[in-house]
Parts: sequence; C-alpha cells; structure tokens
Amino acid sequence: MYQWNVGSRIVELGKRTLVMAVLNVTPDSFSDGGQFPSAEAAVEAGLQMIADGADILDIGGESTRPGVKVGSDAVVSAEEELRRVLPVVEGLKKARPEILISADTYKAEVARRTVTAGAEIVNDVSGMSWDPQMIGTVAELACGVVVMHSRGTPEDWRDLPAEPRIVQVVQQGLHEATQKAIAAGVHHERIIVDPGFGFGKRLENNYPLLAKLEDLHSIGFPLMVGVSRKSFLAKTAGAKLASELKPLERLHPSIAAAVIAAMKGAHIVRVHDVRPTVEAMAIVDAVMLSSEDMNPWFEAYS
Repeated sequence: MYQWNVGSRIVELGKRTLVMAVLNVTPDSFSDGGQFPSAEAAVEAGLQMIADGADILDIGGESTRPGVKVGSDAVVSAEEELRRVLPVVEGLKKARPEILISADTYKAEVARRTVTAGAEIVNDVSGMSWDPQMIGTVAELACGVVVMHSRGTPEDWRDLPAEPRIVQVVQQGLHEATQKAIAAGVHHERIIVDPGFGFGKRLENNYPLLAKLEDLHSIGFPLMVGVSRKSFLAKTAGAKLASELKPLERLHPSIAAAVIAAMKGAHIVRVHDVRPTVEAMAIVDAVMLSSEDMNPWFEAYS
C-alpha cells in the first residue's frame, strides 16, 4: 500500500490495480500514430477512456520508438510537442476537471507547461536522464513522477546486446535514478518506478524481467508496468501463427502480460485497450484480495 502524492491530491495505490490509458497525439507512434486528426478528437477519445474505466490518462506528443533521435537532437522539438499536447490537456481539464492526467515526456519545458495546464504526473521514459533540466523541474513543480528504466537511447536499441543480468541491472538503474531524484529535491512519496519493458531490452530480456517482477518491490517504490502491444509479446504469440502480430492484433497477449504484472504486484498497468484491461484487472484484484498467499513478497518488502 502506498500513498502517491501527485501534488494536488493523494492517489491510493495497492487496494486495486489502477489502469493508465495511453493517449498518443503523435503522427508516428508504433501502434496508434495519427489516430486523432484534431485536439477535439483526442479529447473525445480521452473522455471515452475515462468512461471505460481508466484511472489516469497518459498523454504523449513524441514517439520514442527504436531508431528515433532524442534529447538535443530530437526530431520533435519542445514547441512541436507542446503544440500537440497542450490543447488536449486543456480540453480534458475543461470538460472534466477531476481527470488525473500524466504527461508522457522527457523534456523539462514540456513537463513544466503541461503541469501548469493541469497535468499532475510527469512520465519520463528516460528516468530523467535525457534532459539535464528535468530533475530540477519536477522537484520545483512538486508533481507526481514516473521514473522509468531505459538502456541507452532509441538510436542504440537495435544494436544493444542482450543483458544476462537484466533484473539486477534494472534494479540498480532504478535505485540510482530514484536516489538522484531525491537528492535533487523530488520527494520520495511523489515517485513511482517503471522497469521499461522494451526500452533497450531485447526479446530474451523482457520475459525474465516479467517473470521476476516481484523482485523490483525491494527498491521501495510503487510499481507501474507498460507491456501493452509490445513487440516481444507479438513475436511470441505470433509464432503460433507463423507471423508477427500487428499492433492492433496484440490485445490478447497484452491482457495476459498485464494480468501477470498485476499478480506480481504492479500497482498501475499502462495500456492502450482500456475496457478489456479494466475488466481483466477486476478479476485479478478479486483474486488478490481473497488470498493473502497470492502476494507473499508484500510482507517481505512492506
């Protein structure tokens, strides 16, 4: 059980599995790029996600798929990213002020402007390492923050070798990133961590990481997991059909992986397909609540 302080409110984590819905307003995201022709369409989609049971909307304006340039060489500037996301944040908060919004960005300026517009969480896939201004900005904003583990940058991912000690590497990386954030003034109760499935992890790394997910509770922070529509799931499930599943064909393996993550103690699952996941989490939570034996590591790390 955790009390996640996102600035304007406290979010209870642990009573049930929360669902964070992916709302990408990019033309080139791997699974849903270009889906919304206008900010109004994105706002409408976000409101439907809330109606379908999403607890948090994660709004992103830049794709971090393998091969793209990030940081100072980013193809998408902060100004362009803000042009994409700010109208959506503002439109959602105008329609439903109580909606909990996360800004999916690694840029400090985007984080600042979106939080000012109403976002309460910054979800930084770089673990606050690609923009040197991000840690100080998040500390000043006093918002919630997701610290994710990423090996290298998207330009490197295709060439990275498999990591034989992936669980230990992720543990150590997240520990170092969170301690650096705390030293810079980000309060402990504002931080949650994400192991970063697919972010610099080869196919053979993702399954051991999911299998030993409970080991990450030892870091001492709430845990978010994003496995929705990931290519490692598509390759494995598609092998049964002798073909890799396309992004929109990955619902069933995504649900399976989300269920495993939740059973291993993930507090939040980040997903594209909201209602099916909400329904699946209802069953997971009912099982978890009915048997203390399902999660022995909670006692070990609480």
